[in-house]
Amino acid sequence: MATRIPRKVGARSAAKAASRGRAKGGKLAPRPQKRGLSAEQIALGRDAPEVAALSQQVAASGGAVIGAYREPFSGRPMLLAALPLDAVQPTPFQRDLSPTHTQRLAAKIEESGSFLDPLIVVRGDDGRLWTPNGRHRLAAAKVLGLRQITALVSPDETLAFRILALNTEKAHNLKDRALEVIRMARTLAARNARAKEAQYTAQFESPELLTLGIVYERNSRFGGSAYNSFLKKVDRFGDRSLAASLRSREDSAARIEQIDAQVNRIVAALQERGFKSPYLRNYVVARINPVRFQRAKKGGAEPAMPMAQALTRMAAAATKFDLKSVSPADLALVAAVAADPA
Repeated sequence: MATRIPRKVGARSAAKAASRGRAKGGKLAPRPQKRGLSAEQIALGRDAPEVAALSQQVAASGGAVIGAYREPFSGRPMLLAALPLDAVQPTPFQRDLSPTHTQRLAAKIEESGSFLDPLIVVRGDDGRLWTPNGRHRLAAAKVLGLRQITALVSPDETLAFRILALNTEKAHNLKDRALEVIRMARTLAARNARAKEAQYTAQFESPELLTLGIVYERNSRFGGSAYNSFLKKVDRFGDRSLAASLRSREDSAARIEQIDAQVNRIVAALQERGFKSPYLRNYVVARINPVRFQRAKKGGAEPAMPMAQALTRMAAAATKFDLKSVSPADLALVAAVAADPA
């Protein structure tokens, strides 16, 4: 009997489904109707046609197929395999490796005596095996001198671009997320010149990450968190090609760099006047934010102000910034809000 595979769940549908699972008061309410495959449907022979090519690639890499199954949510075929470390590479647009986290992870694996968390592995465009979310585990295994690691191998190449959704081993900060997103965007633009930016909303998650990522590429010490609130209100995914959109975002990123240079001068001048608050930078950016008290239109679908206009006003406000208007009480309020967001 043919196996019935559930239809693919999109990012928007998944978000709605997640919201339906929340009860009042923040408690989780189990969905009354069960979803996904039964145990009989999940079982899949390792020689099944759906995974034959993938099994051959695993064997050719020096690994071994341990088992095969259909993923219980989507029904996609998967392999559980042992793979030599050298056969797996992190996706080229992943965040930079943290030696500190790698050493800590290696120590914990040695302490527990087990490598229990398999990597997610997909077949890349170049025929190699990529892991979109296991860079630190892969590096930790190399530190420990392991010969083989366990992996869940999928024929679905699009998982390589779902890093933000997959990665839970080390929480992303804003810089990590932005750099991964812009690296993904450049790779996708090279793969498909006609693809529109709006096609990749699930992979990129938020449009401002693309713009911030470009700035972080140019300046790794950029304080992007101070501009995140501003960009969330004015940055949106576009209907132009991804390549064209990236060129436009390059211009926006350059303007943000110019504004940030002015912000740095203002902060330095305020510090000379005796202001030493750690929230000084955030305070200055908030003061020059032209949409600080505006709401995005149509529930967030439209920006509160066009990006170019907002950046022009922000730059003008930075130029006209009055150092004498800053008071200790203002900074105390900023600090109180930051300490207690609720």
